[in-house]
Amino acid sequence: MPNRTIYVSDGDLPLYRKAQELAGGKLSAAITTALRRYVEVESARQDGYEEVVVKVGRGAGRKVRFLGVLLGEWGRSSEGGVEVYRIYRTRAGRFAVHRDKAPTGYWKGGASSDGSPTGGWRDYLGYVGVGGQTWAFVEGEATLDVTDSLDELREKLPAEFSAYLSDIDIESTVDDWDI
Repeated sequence: MPNRTIYVSDGDLPLYRKAQELAGGKLSAAITTALRRYVEVESARQDGYEEVVVKVGRGAGRKVRFLGVLLGEWGRSSEGGVEVYRIYRTRAGRFAVHRDKAPTGYWKGGASSDGSPTGGWRDYLGYVGVGGQTWAFVEGEATLDVTDSLDELREKLPAEFSAYLSDIDIESTVDDWDI
């Protein structure tokens, strides 16, 4: 295997030492891993994708990372809590549905200056955009489902949200403007 020389400034030496330590003494392995990740993320960014990190599981859960484009978001509040759905198109051309459901949720319009709900007709004003609003959201359970088609995606969504899918622009592009 051919040797390559990388010139490192004195200020960056601690970074390279730490990388070598984390890679079990093999600095070339650390550099290759970092470059591979950089090329993947930067190529995706140039194609219009972003790095997405979502929580999956109960409570704090675990994090899942992928490259995708947010296509839509929908939420509802009910007696059973709060649900939020987000749809992503992944770089691999699939669809990811992230569902976050909290067992309790609170949203009230027309909050007073101290943040407490005022009650009465002032609450209605908050819902139409006049006056303050208060809300709370407790971490519940989050899931991430991946589908291959829009038809499969529709099955994972509430009917009210699925109805909007025809309005979603599935393809996205990035135009670089020099303005």
